[in-house]
Amino acid sequence: MIKLDLRYLGKEIDFASYEKKVAEINQAIDNKTGAGSDFLGWANYPETYDKEEFARIQKDAEYIREHFDTLVVCGIGGSYLGARAAIEAINGLYPDNKVEIIFMGQTVAPSYISQVMKHLKGKKFAINVISKSGTTTETAVGFRLLQQLLVSQIGEEASKKAIYATTDKEKGALLELSKKHGYTTYVLPGDVGGRYSVYTAVGLLPMAVAGIDIVSFMNGAKDARKEYDTDTINEAYKYAIVRHEMYAVEKKAAEMFVTYEPKFVQLGEWWKQLYGESEGKDGTGLLPDSATFTTDLHSLGQFVQEGSKVLFESVLKINKVAVDIDMPHDEENLDGLNYLDGKTLSYISEQAMEGTLKAHSETGGVPNVVIALDYMNAYSLGYLMYFYMRACAMSCYLNGVNPFNQPGVEIYKKNMFHLLGKPGY
Repeated sequence: MIKLDLRYLGKEIDFASYEKKVAEINQAIDNKTGAGSDFLGWANYPETYDKEEFARIQKDAEYIREHFDTLVVCGIGGSYLGARAAIEAINGLYPDNKVEIIFMGQTVAPSYISQVMKHLKGKKFAINVISKSGTTTETAVGFRLLQQLLVSQIGEEASKKAIYATTDKEKGALLELSKKHGYTTYVLPGDVGGRYSVYTAVGLLPMAVAGIDIVSFMNGAKDARKEYDTDTINEAYKYAIVRHEMYAVEKKAAEMFVTYEPKFVQLGEWWKQLYGESEGKDGTGLLPDSATFTTDLHSLGQFVQEGSKVLFESVLKINKVAVDIDMPHDEENLDGLNYLDGKTLSYISEQAMEGTLKAHSETGGVPNVVIALDYMNAYSLGYLMYFYMRACAMSCYLNGVNPFNQPGVEIYKKNMFHLLGKPGY
């Protein structure tokens, strides 16, 4: 399903020298003996997930699709990035989906929120609010505004059937609020951190409402777990070793996630949170960045080609496209494109990728690793996201950091609460 192409890396890596360390780390993941082991629930979740809750997700998603024209997903960070990445990666940017999926609760920018609120006026919309605590500022602000708008349009009683809360099983403000008002609730497991939560209700409910086959998605993750939960150096662990070599040996400061598909932009955003929040600690780690080629070749491309050599690129390549377009013939040929007669856009894109790989690696001296996925659908995306998560855990442990905490995130919150006058700060 996934193969690494290291021809453009610019160096040979002695993977055998990592065998003992990889085996030790894999056993620590399985036995939950490494740092942050309380948050390793994601590792086997594709097999141990709550089947009863999964069935409820399918049933409620169908209800939403039948009774509403819009679903607002209200969450921040891992509480929305995985779902948004999956929905756009599979459905594209202009889907024919019956239900519109929009996002709020990831910002407090008044311009964005006011536009969303205006857009929702008069619409039949449901809300999926996602927060383990229910007190995350951006999400809580967004939900209060959305809840009041919804009640003003359909009334308190009807709103109970239009609000779905994904939160902690036992405690928290959102759980208490849901109990008080009678909202349907789903569980964000206590041993799964937000950026690893796409296989839980956090990701599954919005995806199901978007018409995505969540059974296939989970089957992909399940098969990936079988493939990558090994003491040997599999493709996921090979990617982790490449990252470690780039950082620790080659002294690279950044990794650029590269795609040639605009519909994968949000996948890059999900990837950036996964690796940035997991690895960036104790003054260590690669800065995760992203770019969409060929678009960004006309902006960032200049820096990558001839700028300071601070980064390497990891390129996501999809081998088989779902749809394609043939280049038409034009008698006048004023644009000089008739040499492309009969060629497909996928062929043109593939040659652009190959030319860029050679330009950046051979001429520019920028290492590249290609992560090739056979095709993109619900199954393969479930497989791919697990690949990245398993590799992330290995990367962090190779660097000696806890992959599952994020102490640095709390600092801005304390400063913000103090400036806002929140009691206790």
